[in-house]
Amino acid sequence: MNDEHRQKSFWRTYVFSLDHKVIGLQYLFTSMAFLLLGFAFILLMRWQLAFPGRPLPLIGGLLPDAIAPGGVMLPALYNQLGAMHGTIMIFLGVVPLGVGFFGNYFLPLQIGAPDMAFPRLNMSSYWVYALGGVVMLLSFVLPGGPAQSGWTSYPPLSVVNPGQTVWLLGMTFLITSSLLGSINFIVTTVNLRAPGLTWRRLPLFVWAQLITAVLLLFAFPVLQSGAILQLLDRVAGTSFYIPMGLVVGGKMLERAGGGSPLLWQHLFWFLAHPEVYVLVLPAMGIVSEIIAANTRKPLFGYTTMVGSMVFVGVFSFLVWAHHMFVSGMKTSLSMFFMTTTMVISIPSVAILSCLLFSLWGGKIRFTVPMLFALAFLPMFGIGGLTGLPLGFLPTDIYLHDTYYVIGHFHYVVVTGTIIALMAGVYHWFPKMFGRFMDDRLGKIHFWGTLVGMNGIFMPMFIQGLAGMQRRLYDPTVQSHNLTTQFLSPYQLASAILLLLFQFPFLYNFFKSMTKGAVARENPWDATTLEWACPSPPPHGNFTSVPAAHRAPYEYSVPGRPKDFWPQWEKN
Repeated sequence: MNDEHRQKSFWRTYVFSLDHKVIGLQYLFTSMAFLLLGFAFILLMRWQLAFPGRPLPLIGGLLPDAIAPGGVMLPALYNQLGAMHGTIMIFLGVVPLGVGFFGNYFLPLQIGAPDMAFPRLNMSSYWVYALGGVVMLLSFVLPGGPAQSGWTSYPPLSVVNPGQTVWLLGMTFLITSSLLGSINFIVTTVNLRAPGLTWRRLPLFVWAQLITAVLLLFAFPVLQSGAILQLLDRVAGTSFYIPMGLVVGGKMLERAGGGSPLLWQHLFWFLAHPEVYVLVLPAMGIVSEIIAANTRKPLFGYTTMVGSMVFVGVFSFLVWAHHMFVSGMKTSLSMFFMTTTMVISIPSVAILSCLLFSLWGGKIRFTVPMLFALAFLPMFGIGGLTGLPLGFLPTDIYLHDTYYVIGHFHYVVVTGTIIALMAGVYHWFPKMFGRFMDDRLGKIHFWGTLVGMNGIFMPMFIQGLAGMQRRLYDPTVQSHNLTTQFLSPYQLASAILLLLFQFPFLYNFFKSMTKGAVARENPWDATTLEWACPSPPPHGNFTSVPAAHRAPYEYSVPGRPKDFWPQWEKN
């Protein structure tokens, strides 16, 4: 056991811990809180979209007149909630949950390591992330309020709008946290693998986390640079993004001159498209682990899936400008990015196909984590397929900036990624706490979540195809939106349904931590190394140094007495 793990005080054990598992749980609880907060914001926005101009129920009367006179949300508040919803859900919710929690807790276990390579760097990464979250929240009480330029923060709006300076400072902390974490993940995977755990024996979850870390390492510095330039535009009088002759409120902006708003779009999307794969790859890794354990057969196309993940990682840096087809770029450039966007869909389809083929001939166990994993396949498939028209220049011109885009993105990130992350929580809960979550409550959570999510996002495709634009405070001001306005109350009801069905999950989670049925070390009869350590794992994780003797998914091997052959067993 490393001396660094001999922590005695409460503060060193639970607050400023160097243990990767404690840090992982800190990410889990913090990101879950932010997800609920971000979801609360969108509930308020959904009310405004469903019933424009009507007072917000329950809390409307409590809000100050400056932002909601008579309880009716003003456009500025709507914009603030929209910007903070996107920022919180992506940078403070889903990524910290998928990478910060799952990566921190399970990557060292799956490679047989006692901890991350740099425990202090790991702890710093969490606290810098938490500080970024606090800064974002503080913007609600500071003069000017929170940012209101969307999570994309396009200039010149983001340069002249209030609240953006604090957003940029908060993003600086979040980006720094991601960089510290990604370096740690890469070094840990390269240097701390157990004896015998060669690259071809790595579980797909580890591959997914490793590639995700590389994406973060190369993509985030670009956004950081762009954010610094935007900060200088706001506080130092520069004009990197402010064009010549910009008029704001009927007056010419004095410091305007020579800048290009499109420069920010290039820098932002150079990060933001790889960011989509930062969201999706950990989900794919989690689903792979669950499907292998619950079909009792090896994953179909292990090498193809690893190669596809690597290909996606590399090509994700070559597709960013398909978000900017309507910005007036040259036709030849549009053709290049249209082609690369179509090409990158191939490995994504390959991964999804391999997961589907893995089901064929399997002895499927319909456990709660398996239900979530199975739901991921069609839900992510819908998200991926609906993205193709947005990669084609002719169709994107019509669909750009409509609710179709919102529907596509949320099918990828919510019904795809978050469903998979929920699957991972149920799958590895017995390892974290040595107990099972309740199956009945888990199935209630699953069905309610699946229905609620689809009730919100599926109508968005209809609204988008009908021409309904995103970011509209009041959709009814455009007559063509009236034909689909009847869908908005149903979407609000689905959002409320989705919220209600999270309570069984929260109750189940916290109750099962201490009162769930006791689980043995390897309750799913799985094969990867994390199931070789005690549940919950002690400091240092393993009672003896494990070794990997075979590939990660040796299920139903002919001639074996059991239908699983763990990596750590010699024979």
